Amino acid sequence: MNDLKIFAGPANKPLAQDICRYLNLPMGKLSLGRFPDGEISCKIDEDVRGRDVFIVQPTSPPVNEHIMELLVMIDSFKRASSYRLTAVIPYFGYARQDRKDSGRVPITAKLVANLITRAGADRVLAMDLHAAQIQGFFDVPVDHLYAAPVLNNYFQTLDLAPDEIVVVSADVGGIKRAVGHATRFGAPLAIIDKRRVSAETTKSANVIGANVEGKVA
Repeated sequence: MNDLKIFAGPANKPLAQDICRYLNLPMGKLSLGRFPDGEISCKIDEDVRGRDVFIVQPTSPPVNEHIMELLVMIDSFKRASSYRLTAVIPYFGYARQDRKDSGRVPITAKLVANLITRAGADRVLAMDLHAAQIQGFFDVPVDHLYAAPVLNNYFQTLDLAPDEIVVVSADVGGIKRAVGHATRFGAPLAIIDKRRVSAETTKSANVIGANVEGKVA
């Protein structure tokens, strides 16, 4: 563990602190600030030459700010000669823009993946990506983790009867994950037929319910 260093961006410092406590490691020292015109400044306050560095920085709202902070930090560590740099991104911003659903629109998830890779990340650790194929947008290895085991273990501690649980998929894209939870608990499944009205608005057109054998309720 002597060669392992964990640094926190401003997006979720408590998460990085919990990781450090679990691993019994001190938090890496990093100064991140702003120049008068709003540009991001970064200085690594300790030697990282030849170290295995992890940067914990979800790109959660404000997404653009946190993405730029991540890119600046990655560049700082690469120029400080770290051995390997892993970007820990539990929430990956722009993940919903993973395909062209109409003409003349970008695939921004791929653009952000390119930025992170070109900035110098050697590896990415993400959790519950909006679509698993986003892993292929990166030209570096991606460790894709899932929260399902933790969530399932928590609900099992509540000792709820199967008829007290309904697993709901908020849209068609989440059916596979929802089926996994429903099967684990022996609980019925409900699916919301969600229609997007605009970038800010969705509406629920239908709600479909079924038991774990697939019989429509």
